[in-house]
Amino acid sequence: MKALVKARAEPGIWMQDVPEPTVGHNDVLIKIHRSAICGTDMHIFNWDAWAQKTIPVPMAVGHEYSGEIVEVGSEVRGVKTGDRVSGEGHITCGHCRNCRAGRRHLCRNTLGVGVNRPGAFAQYLTLPASNVFKLPSAIDDEIAAILDPFGNATHTALAFNLVGEDVLITGAGPIGIMAVSIARHCGARHIVITDVNPYRLDLAAKMGASKAIDVSRESLDDAMSELGMEEGFDVGFEMSGNAAALREMLRTMHHGGNISMLGIPPGETAIDWNQVIFKGLVIKESMGGRCSRPGTKWPACCKADSTSGRSSRIGSASTITAKDSRS
Repeated sequence: MKALVKARAEPGIWMQDVPEPTVGHNDVLIKIHRSAICGTDMHIFNWDAWAQKTIPVPMAVGHEYSGEIVEVGSEVRGVKTGDRVSGEGHITCGHCRNCRAGRRHLCRNTLGVGVNRPGAFAQYLTLPASNVFKLPSAIDDEIAAILDPFGNATHTALAFNLVGEDVLITGAGPIGIMAVSIARHCGARHIVITDVNPYRLDLAAKMGASKAIDVSRESLDDAMSELGMEEGFDVGFEMSGNAAALREMLRTMHHGGNISMLGIPPGETAIDWNQVIFKGLVIKESMGGRCSRPGTKWPACCKADSTSGRSSRIGSASTITAKDSRS
């Protein structure tokens, strides 16, 4: 079959013929209909420091997708050939201490589809049936292909109570933009998002941001003043992995505020710990780089997107800005 393969330890990705995956007793074989490009795939393509120490070469990559089951293992129950599906892309061991305690998102032996094992930029993908989720008819293949980042946005946004709170989101990538709509849907008061990309900031404003701030030209303090905010943000979502953005978030947080972190810094990041200690901030990681709590957010994401026609504030369709229908 055809697949996009990280074939060499250098920048780039290559189309190659690779063997079709075999199906184990508890696995399903999925014919890929749509796939989406994640920031992780760009790290792999560019072959940065993280990719060099993480990605085995050669390997087919890609982990955001939707498709159709074309074969099931002999022990599989609950899904069948012909089902439209997507799937949780983190394969956990099932036998470590955290897995046995129901904390699969903290499995120390996690393998990522398209990161540590063959991925979805291919004609076919094999996946444990326990990681597969059937798709409602109301969700088309394109939307289904980005349920993975939508799950990351959902997990990050729901880490803390948002009702009536003032929220700062640093980073207007697709996940940050999705988080805007989730925060608005959950009842946040003011939602401010920062970035340096005007196009992305415009999308964020359309998704419900109170202020979309280009920090290369505008002041976050001015935006807070215009919104009548006097004591800082109650909740922060750090989605950028940018050190300056994190430091600005810490500076503008309200005392006792909560921060949920998803962005992955390129290296060690220095912060002013006095901002954390003396403000009594709570900082919670969202495990977005490895796993968005396998399975726990997929049903919620399916329900949210399948009702997006009735609730335009929620749903991920607006984040799809480019398509390639070539096969």
